[in-house]
Amino acid sequence: MHILLAAGAFNSLTQRVHAELRDRGHSVAVELVLPGTSLTEAVERHRPDLVLAPMLKTAIPREVYSAHTCLIVHPGPVGDRGPSSLDWALTENATRWGVTVLQAGEEMDAGDVWATADCPLPPVAKSDAYRGEIADAALSAVLTAVDRFASGPYAPQQQRTGRPRPYLRQELRRIDWEHDSTERVVRALRAADSQPGVLDELLGAPWFLHGGHPEDALRGRPGELLATRAGAICRATTDGAVWIPELRARRTPGEPAPVKLPATLALGDRLPPLPELPAPPYDAGAGEGPRTWSDIIYRERGGAGFLTFSFPGGAMSTDHCRRLLAAYREACTRPVSLLVLGGGRDFFSNGIHLGVIEASADPAEESWANINAMDDLVEAVLTTTDRFVVAALGGNAAAGGAMLALAADEVWCRTGVVLNPHYRLMGLYGSEYWTYTLPRRTGTGVAERLTADALPISAESARRLGLVDRTIDCGPQAFADETARLAVRVADSPAVRSRIAGKKARRDADESVRPLAAYREAELARMRETFLDPQAPYHALRRAFVRKEPPERTPAHLARTVAGRRTAPLPVRRPGITGPAEQDRAPGPAGC
Repeated sequence: MHILLAAGAFNSLTQRVHAELRDRGHSVAVELVLPGTSLTEAVERHRPDLVLAPMLKTAIPREVYSAHTCLIVHPGPVGDRGPSSLDWALTENATRWGVTVLQAGEEMDAGDVWATADCPLPPVAKSDAYRGEIADAALSAVLTAVDRFASGPYAPQQQRTGRPRPYLRQELRRIDWEHDSTERVVRALRAADSQPGVLDELLGAPWFLHGGHPEDALRGRPGELLATRAGAICRATTDGAVWIPELRARRTPGEPAPVKLPATLALGDRLPPLPELPAPPYDAGAGEGPRTWSDIIYRERGGAGFLTFSFPGGAMSTDHCRRLLAAYREACTRPVSLLVLGGGRDFFSNGIHLGVIEASADPAEESWANINAMDDLVEAVLTTTDRFVVAALGGNAAAGGAMLALAADEVWCRTGVVLNPHYRLMGLYGSEYWTYTLPRRTGTGVAERLTADALPISAESARRLGLVDRTIDCGPQAFADETARLAVRVADSPAVRSRIAGKKARRDADESVRPLAAYREAELARMRETFLDPQAPYHALRRAFVRKEPPERTPAHLARTVAGRRTAPLPVRRPGITGPAEQDRAPGPAGC
């Protein structure tokens, strides 16, 4: 069946739907619904069997939905209506939510229901839930609806009641630092992540606050800044404090859209002298101490070590890379036979931090520093020969972040993960030793196709191609425990020592054929040439990406029809947790 995806952006959910529909044998094309473009003309050009909108905030024209079956993915249960569905759910502290696939019609979100799925809604940020539980539920509902459409006549169920809710405006998100508890503040921040943020006054200027994590030990006057940690600021509430990792300046009319940045970097000279507090040496989420926040955590279980990291949007700045490298080297001193890198529930990594680069005084030099810091980290993983290293992807990975995962001895992926193992869309050749790691896993031909096509692939497709060694079918909240259980079993197995010896022998043999330094030198020569050329497309593409400038038209690689596999389709997985999407406006991979 030929399916046209109509979307406001090629965001994480649209990418996942695109990849998994192709896995099931469908041919798929994408049209971005942009200002000045005609969806009517696009549908006439593609002549699809079905129009599916995984993420769309504008109405489908009558001439389209009256001539074609058009299915809308709404990130709310049956009857829920409005543009801020998931925001309201998190604001109101809902513990369960859902996704509805409904038929487009005259009234937004009021069409007949083709499929629905519910899901738990854990206390995490909106963007995290969107890519996790909501996306799992969306896929379950989408696949059910597509199967029903493909099977012949099906009578969708009419919605008899509705609960229209308005856009969640900033005045309704506002934080009252003099009266709001830590729990209330964190809930407001989570409901606004990653867009639109919570507009607030800080140090005499308006800022959008992005991200929020509770802190129990620090105290101060409500609203006061107490400390910094790894680029985040800690701000007092009435009964504790919160860590805020990122800020974005309010846009000035006529100026480019401001870039979201680590909080201390965004504040710059405005920031008063504050203590830089290191993270505690334990896993704060394990109940071993007061609640606090760290973007890098190390713990051990049995013969396995776990180095978990979580950076906003999966972007890794020069500082992120250097701190993670230091933590990795420290972890490599521990007496464990297996080291798990990652294992969190959201993004694994999307590569270099384009926002920090864009905001720097010299983007070319910061690009160079960032890519070298990424390479240093990848090199450390590649040259670890005294223990077995696993990259555990509970969330998506792209560009240099995907190549960081390939540096490990094995890659374990949650079934809902989407991979974008390419750099082309940001106008870059790429580094992170990809010319060594990608072909050795997939072969040269497949590696060339993946990097040239620049399309997302599902975890299952990645496993078939050799990019992933093991998929783990579980919900986002269960991934850490499932990974830990499996890692301990592997670490304690008698075979792990021979596997470590085998990897060392292979690394030595590869080094004798072509040293790792040669791969790095060749890749970085091309990267530096691009960074230093002010006319290189990379600079304009980076600027458009971080400043949220929409493209003028659908990129050609998305608009073309991509055929699904010609073999028998994979059986439809129905994840144990079900439920779909709203924000996450990224037009593609967030890093390089």
